[in-house]
Amino acid sequence: MCRSIKTLRRPDESATDDEIAAAALQFVRKVSGFLKPSRANEEAFDAAVDEIAEASRRLLDSMASRSPRS
Repeated sequence: MCRSIKTLRRPDESATDDEIAAAALQFVRKVSGFLKPSRANEEAFDAAVDEIAEASRRLLDSMASRSPRS
């Protein structure tokens, strides 16, 4: 997987919105194969980043606060 996406679930602090957005952007870049989409694909690209960021926030918020390796 993409090495620049860091683990966001930490026992000592919550991930920030900026960290989640950056991870979502990296994921969409990896999946799409584009660093920056063309104008024709920009809306779909940005929507995917937003959806993945929202899903990531829901996941992190809903998980029990155990250590990440549990």
